[in-house]
Amino acid sequence: MLNRRQLLGQRGETIACNYLEQHGYKIVQQNFRCTFGELDIIANDGNTLVIVEVKTRSSNNFGPPAAAVGFKKQSQICRATQIYLADHDTTERDIRFDVVSILIGQNGPPEIELLIDAFEFCL
Repeated sequence: MLNRRQLLGQRGETIACNYLEQHGYKIVQQNFRCTFGELDIIANDGNTLVIVEVKTRSSNNFGPPAAAVGFKKQSQICRATQIYLADHDTTERDIRFDVVSILIGQNGPPEIELLIDAFEFCL
């Protein structure tokens, strides 16, 4: 059974996938897991392979969702990306890291912000 935080995260990833597809991204895989962590969404944006981190919150009480993607989280994502790249044929492709920030309040539609090229490969 999933707890409230996990359900919020799943809902955010569904919203993010729909948003990205509406903006021309092609979803390749969701929730790639390895020893270093998880990649939320792997997508193609044209010829660019995009690793998308999704951060969802129900309020800004602890800052905006994207603020949770600090250096430590970026390092985990980069390490997991190395594993993904080693396991998949991604030769001669540009790689980019995007962040989708989602705020799901009590009223109204979710607030979605797409941060393109949010950080660089940090290894």
